[in-house]
Amino acid sequence: MNILPLAYRNIWRRKLRAVTTIGAMAFAGAIMIFYSSLMLGMLEALERNLIIMNMGDAQIHKEGYRSDPDLYTRIDGYEKILQDLEALGFKASPRLFGFGLVAHEQNSAGVSIMGVDIEREKSVTQTYKHLSSGVWLDDSDPNGVVLGRKLAKILNVRQGDELVLVSQAADGSMANDLYQVRGVLKGVGDAVDRGSLFMTQQALRDFMYIPDGVHEIVVLRNDRNEPLDEAMEQIIQVAGGNEAKSWKQLQPLMASLMEVSDASLIVMVLIMYAAVGMVSLNAMLMSVFERIREFGIMKALGVSPLQVMAVVVLEAAIQVTIACALAMAAGIPLSMYFETHGINFSALGEGVSLGGVTWDPTIFCHLTTRAIVTPLVTLVVIVLLAVIYPGIKAAVIRPVEAIHHI
Repeated sequence: MNILPLAYRNIWRRKLRAVTTIGAMAFAGAIMIFYSSLMLGMLEALERNLIIMNMGDAQIHKEGYRSDPDLYTRIDGYEKILQDLEALGFKASPRLFGFGLVAHEQNSAGVSIMGVDIEREKSVTQTYKHLSSGVWLDDSDPNGVVLGRKLAKILNVRQGDELVLVSQAADGSMANDLYQVRGVLKGVGDAVDRGSLFMTQQALRDFMYIPDGVHEIVVLRNDRNEPLDEAMEQIIQVAGGNEAKSWKQLQPLMASLMEVSDASLIVMVLIMYAAVGMVSLNAMLMSVFERIREFGIMKALGVSPLQVMAVVVLEAAIQVTIACALAMAAGIPLSMYFETHGINFSALGEGVSLGGVTWDPTIFCHLTTRAIVTPLVTLVVIVLLAVIYPGIKAAVIRPVEAIHHI
């Protein structure tokens, strides 16, 4: 018996119910494609702000520096480490840190001073592009500095304003000088936003009398597809006796969030599709009970229970196939639109912070094969599971009782 025409005809015997069921499936599928692409976009933005904006894939410090960031605990011979990392295909940039007090008029705040190698830093992070106003550092302007956005608000400064910076130099003397604000960053992370002041590395050496060494080397993989664990093995070897940690070790909360993102997406899909499964179950049960006599006659004519069940399952399969096509027709263009234009959440604040990392207020979707396949495959599985009980109900109907059913 050719059950395909029979199953297709049975679907449209109740057009309103069929359209409602298919529409519910398609709507849920389209929404979940959009949600999946939006979640992927949000996670990518979070990873970009964490890795590309500041932290890099890995960092190298002198043993003990992270637990006690002392001015004198510096990496010696860092030039050789940089050369070896670059020879292996990594990008690396050295950093110096200091602490001080910065003031403007009646406002003051404690700051973490970061001295960066301008050219190398540009190859490792994108901080130099992440400015809300002004321009980035320049070696020709040693007294120019860039501030985190919240620090700029605390001090009430903007581009061109003068700052007084006070600290204790490495030789024990009092370090103080006047600096001019060149730029203010957009949101990067709580630590950077609230208390970071950037200057050129040579300017910081001169300010705090640091003759040699660096406090940190930031490392970035040139090939983003290279497994981080494999890259870390090479970085650890090059680091020698220094401490090398990946961003996952430095930011375990964010690493955990990235690792459970797939699971959380599946959970949200299942929650959304639970209602769709109930709709499908109800529709198929109604369809079965309406056709009890028909199924009884079919079995009396010699149709096997397996074929009867196959008819019911095939009806659901046809409906979910149509729903998947409609879901893609609606969900993919919607995701592609917001992949270009983004969704602006600036009305909720200047940036959402999670685990100390700031999201940009505009979130862009990222449409991938996974964002399409995962919701649709889950939809098919949920619907086919929901139709098992109605299928069994139809298959076990006894012909005599079915024919006399009222």
